[in-house]
Amino acid sequence: MQTGREMPRYKSHKEVWALKIARVENTAEGGTLYPEDRQYDKIQVDFHYMAKHNPVAGGYYVVYKDGYKSFSPAEAFEDGYTLVN
Repeated sequence: MQTGREMPRYKSHKEVWALKIARVENTAEGGTLYPEDRQYDKIQVDFHYMAKHNPVAGGYYVVYKDGYKSFSPAEAFEDGYTLVN
């Protein structure tokens, strides 16, 4: 229930590894994610990843420091992260 007060806001300061997805293919085991940057190999993900994250082309495959793998829509990712060189 909304009380009329704005909820507290948070700013992300995490570093992650990520690749923008060019294409998603469903497979019997789960799925294959094809990075936009062809220097990187395709990424095999299991059925649970596909069901939970529903990745789509244009979004990002994201891996956190603890090894957790996720998906982020492009707009949310690009608004929240800057490339580290």
